[in-house]
Amino acid sequence: MNQDQLLIAKIEDKISQSADRYMITAGDFLDVHQRKICHDYFRSVKLPVKAVFYGGYQDAERCMPVFMPDYASEEDLEELLRVIRVSVPKGSRQLTHRDYLGSLLSLGIDREVTGDILVRTPDRENGGGADIIVQSEMADFIELNYDRAGKTSLHIEILPIRELDTGSVNIEEKSDTVASLRLDSIAASAFGLSRAKAAEAIRRGIVSVNSAEVTKIDTEIAEGDKIVLRGKGKVVLAEVGGTTRKDRIRILLNIYR
Repeated sequence: MNQDQLLIAKIEDKISQSADRYMITAGDFLDVHQRKICHDYFRSVKLPVKAVFYGGYQDAERCMPVFMPDYASEEDLEELLRVIRVSVPKGSRQLTHRDYLGSLLSLGIDREVTGDILVRTPDRENGGGADIIVQSEMADFIELNYDRAGKTSLHIEILPIRELDTGSVNIEEKSDTVASLRLDSIAASAFGLSRAKAAEAIRRGIVSVNSAEVTKIDTEIAEGDKIVLRGKGKVVLAEVGGTTRKDRIRILLNIYR
């Protein structure tokens, strides 16, 4: 049984539990490729319960498949997730998405039980931090054990998912010029890759555009499009400008750290 078949087997088990026990059930957090596998499966069969993807907020990259009997409402979804609000001391080294994820995984936590990690920008009053979305049953364990990221001490607070802070995410602007607005060209600029490496990543199915897996390297990217390279992060093409004397296109990227 390959990974995709194993995923579907787990999903079928959750569907059966929801239908047989008349209860809400949820799978693990899925990446974009896994979501596509599930979405295609949902369309191919008649489900006995309602299926939704839920990641805690509208633009979530990592989402859980949730199965809901007819009595359940959207408000019930909030009980499935918690926010781990991480604060770091003022003057500490600015931590990145990779720092937070790596330190969580070092606790023995599977990536599948954590959702998006929204890194906050430091300001004059604090040293920044992050809001980490996790499955509710993992929140207490993380609160007890998650106190450092490398040499940086962390302060942890558990909050309801409705208190997720999406308004102070750490975003870095990058200006560049590209030969075209093809996905391979934009991805190469966004993630600091050669165009050949970017094309390889796209063909492997680890690049998504606006939360949909894309495998064609010549896909045209427009202003506002969101590009995610698994393991590297998220970038938005914020602005397309004019051309240079060498007919290269000026672009502005918002890079989520």
